[in-house]
Amino acid sequence: MNKPKYHFFVCNSFRLTGEPQGICNKKGAPGLLQYLEEEIIDRGIDAMVSSTGCLKQCEKGPVMIIYPDNYWYGEVTEEIIDEILDALEEGRIAENHLIT
Repeated sequence: MNKPKYHFFVCNSFRLTGEPQGICNKKGAPGLLQYLEEEIIDRGIDAMVSSTGCLKQCEKGPVMIIYPDNYWYGEVTEEIIDEILDALEEGRIAENHLIT
């Protein structure tokens, strides 16, 4: 497997016991994972998508991180994912959604 250009991490609020809890999960992170995966495939973006445990940004959830650029995005929805991916394809940052 070739190393992808980008790696997207979406908080799914997993705890040590493996149980999904917390804000990101309650605000639809599992569905966002599926949507993001489909969008990067449809757009031909060289990326991998992973879910994570709690990223400790609950007040900003759902949270998504893009590596290697280290962009942290908050309050992510399907519409915001579209904006983020549009910006990524255009070589920009979706600054309005960054966690600062």
